[in-house]
Amino acid sequence: MGNRLSKIYTRIGDDGTTGMADGSRLTKSDLRFDTMGVVDNLNAQIGLLQAVVNRQNNAKSDDFCQKINAQISQIQHKLFNIGGEIALPNHAEIGYVAINSDDVVTLENWIDDYNQNLPYLKEFILPAGSEATCQAHITRCLARDSERLLIKLNERDNNINQSTRQYINRLSDFLFVLARVIARLDGGTEVIWQK
Repeated sequence: MGNRLSKIYTRIGDDGTTGMADGSRLTKSDLRFDTMGVVDNLNAQIGLLQAVVNRQNNAKSDDFCQKINAQISQIQHKLFNIGGEIALPNHAEIGYVAINSDDVVTLENWIDDYNQNLPYLKEFILPAGSEATCQAHITRCLARDSERLLIKLNERDNNINQSTRQYINRLSDFLFVLARVIARLDGGTEVIWQK
């Protein structure tokens, strides 16, 4: 990256536009920036989830913490790549692939691995419990927000890779299952919705 970010402010965007990775400029109110912003927020909240899980378990050497740290690190890199895809509208033309089908399968394998030890879910659960459980649910909600905006952007521009959309969909499923795992790890139970 060199000196690319040596100056943080440029004043170029004071006119209400922002540069894309391909050199074009768009208004800051464009759907593309809304989508990038939600994906960025999801990434930041996943980083917070990692910090909360580590703090609550107070043992970074713990097997679960090591496992979740590695998974979250991988997810954060993938989300950053997705941000790159969104910022580069002509990504397909130049051969940039943020996410592929193997990335989707990885998430599916993680979901299956965690889910096999969870009891069958008979009722809806509330996004409640420990701080880490709640944070996992917040990230799940943001993954759904990201998915909706990616779909909307793709409907408009037809340039969001199918594997990217699938990845975000599976990510919300992964975060739901992870919230269930964390609830048990914290010694708590899931908060069941009272009909």
